[in-house]
Amino acid sequence: MIVSRLTYRALTSHLCTGRGGPKIEMTRPSSDLAEFRKVFAKAQHIAILTGAGVSAESGVPTFRGAGGYWRKWQSQDLATPSAFSRSPSLVWEFYHYRRELMLTKNPNPAHIAIAECEARLAKQGRSVVVITQNIDELHRRAGSKHVLEIHGSLFKTRCTICGNIAANHKSPICPALEGKGAPDPKAEDARIPVEDLPRCEEEGCNGLLRPHVVWFGETLDSDILTAVEQELDMCDLCLVVGTSSIVYPAAMFAPQVAARGVPVAEFNMEDTPATLRFRFHFDGPCGSTLPPALERHETETV
Repeated sequence: MIVSRLTYRALTSHLCTGRGGPKIEMTRPSSDLAEFRKVFAKAQHIAILTGAGVSAESGVPTFRGAGGYWRKWQSQDLATPSAFSRSPSLVWEFYHYRRELMLTKNPNPAHIAIAECEARLAKQGRSVVVITQNIDELHRRAGSKHVLEIHGSLFKTRCTICGNIAANHKSPICPALEGKGAPDPKAEDARIPVEDLPRCEEEGCNGLLRPHVVWFGETLDSDILTAVEQELDMCDLCLVVGTSSIVYPAAMFAPQVAARGVPVAEFNMEDTPATLRFRFHFDGPCGSTLPPALERHETETV
């Protein structure tokens, strides 16, 4: 269902009516919270898709769009295999800054509402899975247990030699990066020798480590995509929280769920290209709109 060959251009033309194309009358999704709560009360397998909007409410920068710079670069300038090949020191400074910044951020009410919902429904034999595009681990810190990180994690590394993937919450990740990574455009690049950058600790390896995140131009992990597909095939309610619904392939997930008749509820600051495909839309900060949507329903006995 999910592993589609649609490009971003094809996706946007699929979700939006282009010039000269046929006009499709689509009903505005409901913002009736009471009606959503009736659907929520009956759901056994809930999939929650989250994007940058959730983390933004915790003060996490995206490094994209107007003002989204680290020094003079945006994320797409540094989050690429070619950038890492050219200057692993610079790329590691960028990710070191992001790792250290995340240590000052905390889960917000949306993260907490999702985690509490998962824990509560598990006692009733119901399931909640978080499928997130975010790499900050705030869902895990909030207490969510069933999390699929489709773009990886800031706090995991992958060896460029042996391929070993490991959790890494060291601060700093290596001595040479201590005090480095200042975002000021006037800050000088540290130009750290490659042998002093994070290295693999597997016996006999010592290879250069890279952040275990999906960079621009890379494909998503096939095992993660398979797990996502299984969850979305099984879900009987889907929530889309804080995502623009334009980043492929994640943008296809909820519309494909909606296409098979499963209720989809969007929680976002604004409409997206996929909004009219969904049954519900709740406008506003997800830290305000999501908690009342996921709180204990009167029919819950556990």
